[in-house]
Amino acid sequence: MDETSRIAVLGAYDTPFEIQSFPVPDAEPGGAIARVSYGGICGTDVHLQDGRLPIPCPVGFGHEGVGRIEQLGDGLSTDASGRPLSEGDAVLWASNIPCGRCRYCVLHGERTLCIDRRVYGINQSSADWPHLSGSWSDAIVLRPGSTIIRLPDGVEELDAISLGCAGPTSIHGFERLPEPGALGTVLVQGAGPVGLASAMLARTRGADRVVLVGGPADRIKLAQSLGIGDDHVDIFSIPDDSERDEHIRTLLGPDGADTVIECTGVPAAVAETFALARPSGQCLILGQYTDRGPTSLNPHLITKKQLQIAGSWAFAERHYVGYVQALPKFLESIPLRELVTVFALDEVNAAIEAVRTGTVTKAALEPSSN
Repeated sequence: MDETSRIAVLGAYDTPFEIQSFPVPDAEPGGAIARVSYGGICGTDVHLQDGRLPIPCPVGFGHEGVGRIEQLGDGLSTDASGRPLSEGDAVLWASNIPCGRCRYCVLHGERTLCIDRRVYGINQSSADWPHLSGSWSDAIVLRPGSTIIRLPDGVEELDAISLGCAGPTSIHGFERLPEPGALGTVLVQGAGPVGLASAMLARTRGADRVVLVGGPADRIKLAQSLGIGDDHVDIFSIPDDSERDEHIRTLLGPDGADTVIECTGVPAAVAETFALARPSGQCLILGQYTDRGPTSLNPHLITKKQLQIAGSWAFAERHYVGYVQALPKFLESIPLRELVTVFALDEVNAAIEAVRTGTVTKAALEPSSN
């Protein structure tokens, strides 16, 4: 293709992003070129910039993206759910391509644990062809094997990017719950995208009641105004741990929550997860994506309460398809786009700082706005 694309590149840890340009190649057989409408900014991107996960700098960032097919490679005619795919279609794409050969892909069926996954915007150096392997760009090269899903009718691109990878991450987590069909009263810890997605999903999966605990105050107020959750607790308005615990227990009842979903990414919150679950309740540890270090736990709570505990890491192709299929249901009651603050591509450093400080709920870069 006779064009170039800008992309936001991190040259080294703890440095600002720089906008660089690369030629846009023709689509490979089985692959595609997509024109990016929005590139989502995830909390993981902050951790990556800070050097908490190893990446092969320089890296063109953006593992969350939505856009329109600009060119289809030979042999690619349907999306991941089997629907016809054409140039101009609005699509989402999963962030990773599992290798399909390792023990986790083949023997265990846990493609999220694949050690050789290719991940857009994370482990593909912008110094290597095809250079445009992230969605913080005008165009992205979607390699053969990518999970590409056409947006359902009635779902706009800004709606689709509103939860980013938090949507499929939550789908995967709920799949791993010991009793996914018996949610009962659900306590969600954390009001970031993963927490909000989990609260929405709990409601659509039949939860009796959803209590959302998190901060800062603006996020809690936004969730309350949009109807995400039934009860809301701003942790910063009750800074004392014991006082906050007592307040949450008045909402849950004396036994605690039937299901507790940890979405904070703060290790100390895991102890609260176990403390706030009822005896024989189920706990899902979903927020600990990067290694923030150890924390003190009381294992007696696990045994005395006979807690059922599950951990979940990222997502596989089916979870991304499941998220896209869930979007119309979410949109029946929640205007998802109101979660998003949009920045121009050249405002990337201001945008990631807004995510870092929690002054926005969800940030997305819009290349076409430059």
